Amino acid sequence: MKLIVGLGNPGKEYENTRHNIGFMFLDRYCASKGFTIDKKKFNGLYTKQNIDGVDVLFLKPQSFMNLSGEVVLAFVHYFKIAIEDILIISDDLDLFFGNFKLKKKGSSGGHNGLKNIEHYLQTNQYKRLKIGISNNKAIDTKDYVLGKFSKEELETIDQLSKGINQILNDFLTEDFDSLMSKYNSKNEQ
Repeated sequence: MKLIVGLGNPGKEYENTRHNIGFMFLDRYCASKGFTIDKKKFNGLYTKQNIDGVDVLFLKPQSFMNLSGEVVLAFVHYFKIAIEDILIISDDLDLFFGNFKLKKKGSSGGHNGLKNIEHYLQTNQYKRLKIGISNNKAIDTKDYVLGKFSKEELETIDQLSKGINQILNDFLTEDFDSLMSKYNSKNEQ
């Protein structure tokens, strides 16, 4: 079974904020497949689906970004998911807005949600799809990541959705090294 986790913060006030881009792309993927993430367990919203013969859990932790690890770990234990079958979708300040990068493992890069997941899983060997939100140095980082997307940025997210959906489809059936080769080079500025 695969586990795809979109990171974000729960609540109306965090909708369409930069830190919630993981939630946004997970919701868009699920909508494209005709289902929603509507079950509750272990302080997470989730759904279990079979896509092209692969069982997949889609998860949005509801514990706030910096505490995502405890929720992820509860799902990993309960559903007996192997670390190599996890993909975390998160925002990344170091990537240009509209860019993305697949990574097989690595440091949290200062991202508190990833840091907390690493702490609870006791490894940094999980896969991730990092989505660029750029970094406006003129704004305090906390205020920036919790800031809302502009209309133009939301249009870019709409355009990016089809490509992200294809990456998530391919994650279910393709080798991750092939996936990184296929998508990472197309995306550099």
